[in-house]
Amino acid sequence: MDDRRDWPPLEPARVGLRGRCPRCGEGRLFSGFLTLAPRCDHCGLDYSFADPADGPAFFVICFACIPSVLFAVYAEVAYEPSFWFHAFISVPLIVLTCILPLRPLKGWLVASQYYHKAEEGRLAAPGERNGSADGTR
Repeated sequence: MDDRRDWPPLEPARVGLRGRCPRCGEGRLFSGFLTLAPRCDHCGLDYSFADPADGPAFFVICFACIPSVLFAVYAEVAYEPSFWFHAFISVPLIVLTCILPLRPLKGWLVASQYYHKAEEGRLAAPGERNGSADGTR
């Protein structure tokens, strides 16, 4: 049951954004908001291969947080709104755009790691090229 050939390949975006197992598409990927489950509760896939590191945070900061903060700064400089504008518009906008995308992006990155068989990089031994010891593929 652990063999990849027993399961059809699933698109990382389809399963990852929904927080589903990258192998079967049924089990849950997360046990908490951002905590990965130890394994799939449906097919038993061990999620220890997954290491999205700071990828989700990087994408959220670049594409959501920075524009949200720039909006708040622009509103302050251009219109000098009251404290209540920032309390009810700017702060919730920043919190929503910084927190909510983290889980789907982390799921997508974990599913992409599984789909593309990503693994930790390693140095090749002398004479080894393209994964074979004799230099041929």
